[in-house]
Amino acid sequence: MEYRGSSAYEDTQFFENFMKRRNRAESPNNVIEKPVLEELMGNVAGMKIADLGCGDAEIGVELLEKGCGEYCGVEGSENMAQAAAEKLSGTTGKVLRVSMEEWAPSAEEYDIVISRMSLHYLADLRSVIKKVHAALAPGGKFVFSVQHPILTASAKSAEASGKRSDWIVDDYFDVGERVEPWIGKKVIKYHRTIEEYFRLLREAGFKVEDLREGTPNPSLFSSPDEYERRKRIPLVLVFSCGK
Repeated sequence: MEYRGSSAYEDTQFFENFMKRRNRAESPNNVIEKPVLEELMGNVAGMKIADLGCGDAEIGVELLEKGCGEYCGVEGSENMAQAAAEKLSGTTGKVLRVSMEEWAPSAEEYDIVISRMSLHYLADLRSVIKKVHAALAPGGKFVFSVQHPILTASAKSAEASGKRSDWIVDDYFDVGERVEPWIGKKVIKYHRTIEEYFRLLREAGFKVEDLREGTPNPSLFSSPDEYERRKRIPLVLVFSCGK
């Protein structure tokens, strides 16, 4: 069975295994991707923020603690949306149980839209990017991360078990659907080149203000060996775009 979008998280075993991996102290999401995303977001005080593919909305709690004016997570998975609602309980944050494709924001509703490692699951990224542009107030910001195209290009490396020491990059310019083995399941992702992401953003009217590849910071790693291993290839691609 192959899972599309957020459907894999409805598999209870997959969901539980994912959350264990995701919450590791030295998960790449925590030590590589998140610090870059937060830097590019800048000061969030008073900002209205939408989070596409919000997962358990842990970052939403943190953004509210930093003084953001409004946080709305958008999540297609029922299990994840429930986890997000539990995280946001007792805060002013909210979560919408809706897919990114079905999300229907009002015009100029948000100051910042973020998305963490979710957009590479979308077949029709163009429509979602255009929707984000319309949802942002003038001067608004779109900051998002995706799995680096070096990784999405070929699933051959993902087929190996254990910690990898070498990676296969193949079919890089063949943009489109990939089937990747992940946490014991087969998950559909969509490979796009850096050039393709840039083109889609410009086409929607965004100005690409910054681009990062998640250069590891040694101060965030407790293991020197893990730091050296993470310097081998980029895991994430992060864009900061202005309206």
